[in-house]
Amino acid sequence: MPDKVELILRFHPVGGEDVSVLCSDFSDEREALEAVAHAIDEHHSLVLNKARYEREPEENGVVINLANVVSMRVSKTDGAATGQYL
Repeated sequence: MPDKVELILRFHPVGGEDVSVLCSDFSDEREALEAVAHAIDEHHSLVLNKARYEREPEENGVVINLANVVSMRVSKTDGAATGQYL
């Protein structure tokens, strides 16, 4: 099994500010995107076991309600260079 990497999951909710979660639950971007797509298709929340909200120092479990998410981005890096949402 591949090592887990820390990914940045950035969510853009309807009428709200972006939320960034650093997460090491997945081995790559594709696995994270598939988990999000599956949760959306099944009308479930996304459950993360090893996540840090907005770069907090400690990992926690996080549940994200995807019902009001317009778009999201998964990357290994974050910043102005990663561009806007599609």
